[in-house]
Amino acid sequence: MKFSDVLASLIHDMKNSLSMVVHTLDEVTSDPSFNYDRPERITALQNEARRLNNNLIELLTLYKIENERISPSIEDMDIDNFLQELVAENSASATANGISLAYECDPDLFGYFDEGLIRGVLNNLIGNGIRYTRDQLMLTAAQEEGYLVFRVEDNGDGYPEPMLRAQSSDESSADLVEGRTKLGLHFASMIAGMHENGERKGFIRLQNNYRLPGGCFSVWLP
Repeated sequence: MKFSDVLASLIHDMKNSLSMVVHTLDEVTSDPSFNYDRPERITALQNEARRLNNNLIELLTLYKIENERISPSIEDMDIDNFLQELVAENSASATANGISLAYECDPDLFGYFDEGLIRGVLNNLIGNGIRYTRDQLMLTAAQEEGYLVFRVEDNGDGYPEPMLRAQSSDESSADLVEGRTKLGLHFASMIAGMHENGERKGFIRLQNNYRLPGGCFSVWLP
């Protein structure tokens, strides 16, 4: 067995263990009888466990993609239901961090994409948003310029200039400042790019002050 396969197997096991930790923490904190005088410590544990779990999911997905073990399974999706599910999945974490998490889209909006892959990207973006926002996160979807566009916005400090400049220049991604990891950007960009329609391919875009006064990460799917 190749080392890369051994590593992928270990990542899978670690992901499952962290998922159990996250689920257990959520159950404990949602129990009305739970009483702890330092709730911020539990919240910090939840945040870090989710972040590590998302990173492991990204690594495992990238491994499968690069070894040609998965390709997009395009489905007809009800976007309103899809966003409702994403908000429900992340509501406990958002509430624990004192963050308002909401979504907006046309209730009749439909799209064509791989649900599992895009769910992974958006869950990671929401997780990052919870770390960097002040108290608001907004998830939206709309048809624009022939693309289905998902946006995750926050009201934090926004993306640093080096990250914004790197989108349209030859700057090395190594110059991106700490926090918003290269792994997450690479993962989102690769997943978006796997969605194709004719000569058009999906892509990602970063900007500040779109609707909320913070960062806005958008995923454009043809």
